[in-house]
Amino acid sequence: MNELNLPSLGVRQNVRDQIAQALRASLVAGEMRPGVVYSAPALAERFGVSPTPVREAMLDLVKEGLVTVVRNKGFRVTELSDRDLDDITEVRALIEVPTVGRVAASPDGVERLRPMAEAIVAAAERRDILAYIEADQTFHLELLALAGNAQLVEVVRELRHRSRLYGVPRLAERGELLPSAREHLTLLDVIARGDVEGAQTLMRHHLRHVRGIWAGPAKAPGG
Repeated sequence: MNELNLPSLGVRQNVRDQIAQALRASLVAGEMRPGVVYSAPALAERFGVSPTPVREAMLDLVKEGLVTVVRNKGFRVTELSDRDLDDITEVRALIEVPTVGRVAASPDGVERLRPMAEAIVAAAERRDILAYIEADQTFHLELLALAGNAQLVEVVRELRHRSRLYGVPRLAERGELLPSAREHLTLLDVIARGDVEGAQTLMRHHLRHVRGIWAGPAKAPGG
């Protein structure tokens, strides 16, 4: 099994949920690769916990379609094609671009997201891939939540979990995550001044950036 950049959790509450969150981040970052079998005991040793919560967390990921069970061996990451990633990005654009426009039309409360955007920048500066992924997800879901549609937020959460950002480790190593990280602060500025069209344009660009540069060479779908 390849080395994974996973945190040592120690003894905490909701260990199963914390493990599932960490594994999703590792999976989305492309650190957990298709074709590799990951055993619960090996992952448990890395986390510093017993195998039971790891197995439970992995079964949660099975239900989400992120991994499959390999009998008597462990779990294998579900492979996504470039077409799958293109389709996910297209659906996200159909949802997120107009929703960000709605938020910009009534930007009350948007400033409370600034510390979240700054956390993304800080993670990029540290080249901390998993912290970057988690901070990025928190920011985007909280931004969409300002539109007041909880079902929409959950749909995007699931789509983000199914994404793969295979290029993130390479960009982090080269110190090239910062431009993408700072886009979040720019997006907040545009939304805060009520620029609906500008917010939609920047959100569309951001999604293309994610798909076109991070997830692979294929060009992101237009929208």
